[in-house]
Amino acid sequence: MPRHLSLSLLLSLPALSALAQDVSVTIAPVREKFARSDEVLVRVTLQNNSAAPQFLLKWHTPLDGVEAPIFEVLRDGQPVRYLGIKAKRPAPGPGDYLRLEPGAAASSTVELSALYEMNVTGPYTLRYRSGSPSLYASPGMRPVAGTLASNPASIWIDGRLPRGARAPAKQAVEGASLDFSKCSNAQQEQLAAAVNAGKAMTVDAHGYLAAAAAGGSYGARYGSWFGASDVGRAATVNTHFTAIRDAFETKPIKIDCGCTASYFAYVYPAQPYTIYVCNAFWTAPLTGTDSRGGTLLHELSHFDIVAATDDHVYGQQGAAELARTDPARAINNADSHEYFGENTPAQQ
Repeated sequence: MPRHLSLSLLLSLPALSALAQDVSVTIAPVREKFARSDEVLVRVTLQNNSAAPQFLLKWHTPLDGVEAPIFEVLRDGQPVRYLGIKAKRPAPGPGDYLRLEPGAAASSTVELSALYEMNVTGPYTLRYRSGSPSLYASPGMRPVAGTLASNPASIWIDGRLPRGARAPAKQAVEGASLDFSKCSNAQQEQLAAAVNAGKAMTVDAHGYLAAAAAGGSYGARYGSWFGASDVGRAATVNTHFTAIRDAFETKPIKIDCGCTASYFAYVYPAQPYTIYVCNAFWTAPLTGTDSRGGTLLHELSHFDIVAATDDHVYGQQGAAELARTDPARAINNADSHEYFGENTPAQQ
């Protein structure tokens, strides 16, 4: 999820009664109209208008990411749901406050559509608004109550859902029930396409297996990834793809975009059907080798109630060697299922 941070450091209070004048905040969208596939980016600027350093509680700023509902978001005048985290924290200490020097300003660009339900078409009003009994701190780092509110800003979003619709937690994507967590509007668009691509691969692979079983002959496509033809092993692979197809077509899939690790994705096999996508996923092609669609196929195969696959080897070379030397393990290898589904380069 793209979030560009250049927030230097922030705020405080010499005279408690003057805080509203000492610290100001403005919000500016990067543009007035956003398409359904756009990141909803806004620029937040905090300004110390006083001649003394100011201090502000870190988690009431976007410096380290938004971890509280510090924005007010309205659609057609009605509040929209906050989707981010709400954490239980200890009482703030001196290290929890950020310092803004006299006259200094600090800015941060925040992506809002992963934090608030913004997939319905319509006009939105945005405002930075935060308040806490310990929002500010005195020079001696004594917590002081306060509020901080920006100007309102208006934008229009051409969303996935029509104007006036209730934004459901789950969305139908060609038969799949698809839910998102920490995913921006742009990421949701890419994920919907990836689910459809993975489903198409699975349907094709399932059809291939059915035709091969009916004809009594398995070709190079099967042999490359699952080894020499064997009725029992082939039946197992068919059972796996039947279950993977059913997951794509009928199960409540949830995709979480919060991972920033270097790998493609991960799951907890005992917790269907949530998939956590990571950095390599976003740079992968939609289809083809190690694709976004294939990654979702791979991850669905891991769930215990789907195919309970393991990761014996990674990569096409390793999977091909596993098929040649140990087909019994190949039929339990997630990458083998992915490459059979992706079928790149295409084989019969």
